[in-house]
Amino acid sequence: LVMVFYGSNGKSNLVSMENKVEHQAKNQITYDIHLPSDLGMLYKVRLGLQSLENSISQLSLRHFKMQNTSTLDTFSLTINKTLPLSLNGDRWIEFPVEWPLKEALSVITYHLTVFSRNILSERNLVHMTACIYGTHGDTGDRSLLWSLQNVQQGEDNESFLVIMDAVELGELEKVILLISSKTDCELDIKKLHLKEAVKDHPIYVFEVNEAFSVDANKPEIQREIPVSFVIRGDKQKNDIDNLLKEGSQAGNLTEYTIKVYTGDKRGAGTDANVHIILFGNEDKSEVFQLSQSLEHQDPFERGKVDTFKIKTKKLGNLHSIEIGHDGKGFASGWFLEKVEITEASRNSVYCFNCNR
Repeated sequence: LVMVFYGSNGKSNLVSMENKVEHQAKNQITYDIHLPSDLGMLYKVRLGLQSLENSISQLSLRHFKMQNTSTLDTFSLTINKTLPLSLNGDRWIEFPVEWPLKEALSVITYHLTVFSRNILSERNLVHMTACIYGTHGDTGDRSLLWSLQNVQQGEDNESFLVIMDAVELGELEKVILLISSKTDCELDIKKLHLKEAVKDHPIYVFEVNEAFSVDANKPEIQREIPVSFVIRGDKQKNDIDNLLKEGSQAGNLTEYTIKVYTGDKRGAGTDANVHIILFGNEDKSEVFQLSQSLEHQDPFERGKVDTFKIKTKKLGNLHSIEIGHDGKGFASGWFLEKVEITEASRNSVYCFNCNR
């Protein structure tokens, strides 16, 4: 049994529950631990099993009580959970520490959707964990392949949902992936979507787009993936509307015509929600959802061209775009041929080839 303590100034290393002081009563054990004094005010504890020995397959936890021996501040919590949470399941549980006169954080269920090409076929041989970082700390390494929900498989793409509970992380910042395998293989990971289970937005998108060559005889692969962008839903739409209103009053808006070419090959189309950001040498645009095609009621179908008009602030000469989708719908993979953007006021046409 190990614990990690989080304070206002950082977190502790793994604290092993080895120094037993006494057995006060049946099924009740007291431990004496020493934490770094510079942790500050404790706000969260992560408790788990470091390794599963054959002699102990599960550990039932009923109650947790913690007391500072110098100040006598006491925190107690009824847990009533068993670790791991299921067969080969998550070995960690987290709970906030609530001191008198201090507001505690909440425990949140997070939905992490993994978009890949071939992980599911290799899942019995692969070990993959993710540690999610936010402004309120991290989740520690959580297994991604132990309990998959909402599995969707297409010809060349797949996705699955991982559900994990953690004390609220605040604004999400990055994910660190750790990948190892019992056999040599190549894992193609496209991206990760992360959101709170009870909310549709915001969705934090972590673009990976990498094929990992895993060698069974080499150390595990580690990748740090920062947030690529955030889909904020209705709030974002209101922010954009307000921006457009302010811009139109100032007479500074520039109109762009965007032509999106979907490739003419099997499975090229998508029903997912597509977004775009324009980058110029003077500024970048907000995120635009490309939903109202001027030609087709159902945009982004195989071999079709869809035209969209947007208005945004002055960007200068365009040099790049960011375009992507939210993975909604079965077999949401999309083959994008190219994007052409026309700025009529400057008589400028920009072409961004993709072919992937």
